[in-house]
Amino acid sequence: MKTPYFSLPPNSTQRFFTTAKFPTSWPSLPTLLPHRIRRKFRSTRSKIRSRQTPASALAELQTSFTPADTLRSLRAHQWSYYDGQYLFLMLVGIFSLSIIQSPGPLVKTLVATLLMTSLILPVTRQFTLPCLPIFTWLVLFYACQFISGDYRPPIWVRVLPALENILYGANLSNILSAHKTVVLDVLAWLPYGITHFGAPFVCSGIMFIFGPPGTLPVFARAFGYMNMAGVIIQLLFPCSAPWYENLHGLVPANYSMPGSPAGLAAIDKLFGVDLYTSTFTASPMVFGAFPSLHSGCATTEALFMSNIFPRLRPLFVIYTLWLWWATMYLSHHYAVDLVGGSLLAGVCYFVSKAKFLPRLQPDKTFRWDYDYVEVGEAKEGYAYGLTDLEEDDFHPAHNADSDEWTIGSSSSVSSSSRSPSTGARSPIDESSSWEGDTLASVSDNECSK
Repeated sequence: MKTPYFSLPPNSTQRFFTTAKFPTSWPSLPTLLPHRIRRKFRSTRSKIRSRQTPASALAELQTSFTPADTLRSLRAHQWSYYDGQYLFLMLVGIFSLSIIQSPGPLVKTLVATLLMTSLILPVTRQFTLPCLPIFTWLVLFYACQFISGDYRPPIWVRVLPALENILYGANLSNILSAHKTVVLDVLAWLPYGITHFGAPFVCSGIMFIFGPPGTLPVFARAFGYMNMAGVIIQLLFPCSAPWYENLHGLVPANYSMPGSPAGLAAIDKLFGVDLYTSTFTASPMVFGAFPSLHSGCATTEALFMSNIFPRLRPLFVIYTLWLWWATMYLSHHYAVDLVGGSLLAGVCYFVSKAKFLPRLQPDKTFRWDYDYVEVGEAKEGYAYGLTDLEEDDFHPAHNADSDEWTIGSSSSVSSSSRSPSTGARSPIDESSSWEGDTLASVSDNECSK
């Protein structure tokens, strides 16, 4: 069917008049930015949005809401002794929920249901599964207040002050807190009462963007297990903090005694609030001075961030030392507590780095730049190209049914075949065709070792 066209006769004198139109919109924001910034933005955006190569699955996140995908992942998973962690977490979680008296059974059942639902849906499982140690630690810490003193060991009041004098020759906490000013109160409050609670979220976001794919799940597990181990030690080896010595001396303590905000009471008075006083007075773990989990958290964050940004290591060390000073100035910990917390964090970090942490590639900036991921520490001679790459160092690509249940894996761990070389080389063969076997078609069984 032909489209009809209409036109005026040649001798027509009819004229058409239109009013001038002015632009009604301002220039778009990209046109106001320098060309260099726009080019960098377009390059980064293309890397994030690009799905043209099989290696792009390395940085992908699960978007499926289908429980069948989770069941498919479980069937493909090769179980190992590392999976015993889930049995341990389940036992600790059941124990904690069973002794919690408030809130009641309805709320506890709701929390358990939400947790199980988040593990069934792939879109939430990729975040919930690595965070299981963190959730278990939080529930265990809250449940400590409901454990009867009849089943808990006696409280050690004299051990930490004695160790402080033996190792350092004096009580460093009392020395640092002897002279107090408003400025010092605020400087101590910032890392201890503010940064400590926000740093894990900030560090997680930075690791997700700038770290190799799979770094954030390893950090979450190390962070959770470090804190859980600290709480268990505090339950088995309860010790009083410096504030107890300042208030009660070295008289024996009992579990009916309330906690104390110590130096943080000055912050409540300064701002006219009742935040730290009420929180620390009703703390679930009043006699949990050793090890210091404030020190453990700061050290864990500093170690993982230093792994991604080696040049900023002095900055992270300064932050850790700042928090060390703050804890002693506020009379919340002895120096030996801080050393114990950092040692515990160091053990968790170096075990994670040796077995599960993806290696940083210096020529990569964002997670979307990685074509492959190597897990664990490099074999001797690898950095100099003296030996061939081991098969178990390299993790092949995951498809949509990626195995996230392995302790060091996530939905973004992938790679391709390797070939011997005299140095680290990208596994992508640009001369090969995309037809047939690709990175994403590698069996999921090769990466669960």
